[in-house]
Amino acid sequence: METGGNSLLSGPDGVKRKVSYFYDPEIGNYYYGQGHPMKPHRMRMTHALLAHYGLLKDMTVLKPNPARDKDLCRFHADDYIHFLRSVTPETLQEQMKHLKRFNVGEDCPVFDGLYSFCQTYAGGSVGGAVKLNHGHCDIAINWAGGLHHAKKCEASGFCYVNDIVLAILELLKVHERVLYVDIDIHHGDGVEEAFYLTDRVMTVSFHKFGDYFPGTGDIGDIGFSKGKYYSLNVPLDDGIDDESYMALFKPVMRKVMEVYKPGAVVLQCGADSLSGDRLGCFNLSIKGHAECVKYMRSFNVPLLLLGGGGYTIRNVARCWCYETGVALGVELDDKMPQNEYYEYFGPDYTLHVAPSNMENKNSRGELEQIKNVLLKNLSELQHAPSVQFQERPPETELPEADEDQENPDERADHDSDVDMDNGKEPMPTRPKIEFAEHEVKDANDMDIDGTAKEEVSSMNETPNVPDASVAAADAAPGEALVKSEQVFWKKKDVKRNGNGI
Repeated sequence: METGGNSLLSGPDGVKRKVSYFYDPEIGNYYYGQGHPMKPHRMRMTHALLAHYGLLKDMTVLKPNPARDKDLCRFHADDYIHFLRSVTPETLQEQMKHLKRFNVGEDCPVFDGLYSFCQTYAGGSVGGAVKLNHGHCDIAINWAGGLHHAKKCEASGFCYVNDIVLAILELLKVHERVLYVDIDIHHGDGVEEAFYLTDRVMTVSFHKFGDYFPGTGDIGDIGFSKGKYYSLNVPLDDGIDDESYMALFKPVMRKVMEVYKPGAVVLQCGADSLSGDRLGCFNLSIKGHAECVKYMRSFNVPLLLLGGGGYTIRNVARCWCYETGVALGVELDDKMPQNEYYEYFGPDYTLHVAPSNMENKNSRGELEQIKNVLLKNLSELQHAPSVQFQERPPETELPEADEDQENPDERADHDSDVDMDNGKEPMPTRPKIEFAEHEVKDANDMDIDGTAKEEVSSMNETPNVPDASVAAADAAPGEALVKSEQVFWKKKDVKRNGNGI
């Protein structure tokens, strides 16, 4: 099998990675509403499979610290975050004007605990970036994250806060270049838009393109100004299967890694690209989807794995469980162990499901043409663009002393299915837990909330600004974040039915 630039070594030690896994037991309690396809319950199902396959004992299990207002405002507008914090189902009528302004309503409903939900999933992604930055793990996982449609000032496609942008900004504090790869069926528009003007972040999105949400992601959308050629879009049609997908994914990503040489990789693993998804129209198997994870893992670069879309939730849980095994270098038995949600996986009760016999509308000729265009765009790049750091931004702090070790009874909720190891043989649902810390010292708070706002604003006034040091708050990528209301390509008119991550 083809491997990456720095392929895995042979033997059992060659496949091992230190993995940090972020999970909050409350995440599955959030509910978008009756009939809504987005179901956070899928994270609870995934966690149950991980527990009963025995994978939790092989990872550091972390309960994320909720992202604070100032953390979220590293990218998002203050008034938008204030709205998310204040709006409730009971105050909807009072905030009708703001609902329209911030695109909150049908696709992105207001539900109980909305802001806490955003804080939790964003906290996991930022916490994963912090762990990678400090070298505490090789791979960090937050299946609750990956909400790639959220914009600076508005919700979109079931996404409220763009945890991916926030995590990338955290990684940019340490790494000169970060690569973002998106294998969700929907275009990763929110992340691309945020970094459209910079060479500090390369975005690569493999997605359904045509009469499909969000309508962006044409192969001709390649970035702008210093970001030109640093956005890659891979437009695909219905029914793409494993073989066709890999015929594009591997040669394109091999060239990206060769030319761009990122210090860290963020991989959004949206599972709506799987065969049989409620909203999707691709025909990938779980092994085919996971081959993307395996391939990116093979380059031995710090890797952040995030969730995303996925609306046939039994298959989402299957997929993310299997991909956690891939991250750990563990092959899982196809026969599913007994677990709390066993009946969801009938009638076969297996980890893998066969793809369908749907037509693959992606011809070999069309795929070859797409590949050639992408490789040509990559040939236009200077190898591994450098950044001049004038002053190193303050790193997000980890705790100086682990006081929780001294007071183990205070570490976690004993009724939760994430807990600590008190010296006993761990049970499947009682992994060791640490609390992820991503708070910065108060001395840096003004840099976070003040300096960054001014720098982002000033840099957005003109696309041609010189390289600058990374801003303390948002690790500003040379140019700046693109304001969500600034779009450098024309969005296509698309049907609003079936929007999603």
